[in-house]
Amino acid sequence: MNGLKRFVRLTDALNDRIGRAVSWLTLAMVLIVFFVVVARYGFAWGRVWIQESYVWLHGVVFMLGAGYTFLQEGHVRVDVFYRGASVRYKAWVDLLGALLLALPMLITVFVVALPYVETSWSRLEGSREAGGLPGLFLLKTVIPVFCVLVGLQALSLAARSLLVLRGEPEMVAEAERRQAEMAA
Repeated sequence: MNGLKRFVRLTDALNDRIGRAVSWLTLAMVLIVFFVVVARYGFAWGRVWIQESYVWLHGVVFMLGAGYTFLQEGHVRVDVFYRGASVRYKAWVDLLGALLLALPMLITVFVVALPYVETSWSRLEGSREAGGLPGLFLLKTVIPVFCVLVGLQALSLAARSLLVLRGEPEMVAEAERRQAEMAA
């Protein structure tokens, strides 16, 4: 059980650190959009590469921040039956959801995306727009990284659920604390 707890803690810490770091890119996006608007409408100046930069940043924030959002339970969940359920019931739902829904979908996306990313790397693909950013292959690489980060978080959720179902006091107490926070 200590190995499972260690895996949960390490995975949660990894996605927490990545999510907090990536969140700073939203500030960069806001500043770039502000600059683009002022430059375009104030000075009739614009470049494709600078417009692409905030769109690409948005993709990076969304994809790399998804594991953090999963960790924080920020994804949409249909919780008609879930919200008022017991900690044990929630652990079963989380375990089955992670193993039967999240992981198969993430594996599918990873497998389908890998040749797409490999082709992009083999061509060192850049923007299709004249004057656009080089390095589109780097942006496409974020797709499998997304799958790995969210997949690790799904495994962490499954491991946490197993620990709750086995009655691990620390995990049960944490689950009860989260349930109380959600009810408030």
